[in-house]
Amino acid sequence: MSTPAVKAPGRPRSREADEAILAAALDLLIERGAGLASIEQVARRAGVTRATVYRRFPTLTELLVRAVEWEYRDVDSGSMDWPDIDSMVTAWAEHLGKPRARRLMRRLYGTVDDLPELLRAYHKAYGSHRSRAVRATLERARAAGQLPPDSDPEILQQLLSGAALQHLAAHPDTTGAQEVKAYFLAVLGQVGLSTPISQGSTAR
Repeated sequence: MSTPAVKAPGRPRSREADEAILAAALDLLIERGAGLASIEQVARRAGVTRATVYRRFPTLTELLVRAVEWEYRDVDSGSMDWPDIDSMVTAWAEHLGKPRARRLMRRLYGTVDDLPELLRAYHKAYGSHRSRAVRATLERARAAGQLPPDSDPEILQQLLSGAALQHLAAHPDTTGAQEVKAYFLAVLGQVGLSTPISQGSTAR
């Protein structure tokens, strides 16, 4: 009779520790910002020693970068292949209708001067995929006559990104998806969106 394979000791605990450390780092980034986070705080919250954290992540910057990448690890760029503006705006509204997502975005953009590695990690893991998908959706809308023929999808994409940051700064985190969608539709209306779009399809 063959002997059952024995799993190498420590592997499950190691993976659990990795995830606990990354989750703790991300939570601290959201709650306190990068400037007030520390390896010691991460270790305490994750329930591990500082040495355990340092073995995996030699610096706080490296840890926070990995935490941002980990947050967006399951992003499927195919899910951003929106067939029309309504689908795109609905997806944006559902994302920005989540308080945690709103706080994380503000923290990331707040590090642009002192810790730009975090924003680069975000763009590599998520932001750049979304920007390309937004431009493609706007191009389809222009071809369908929903937007003025002389509109520039790249400029409109940048305008919408700026509008998202404005919303994060000026509106409370309790703002629901329906209100966020209405906001983006109002912005698009100002640049010539001509086809009426239902505002009732987002979940609160």
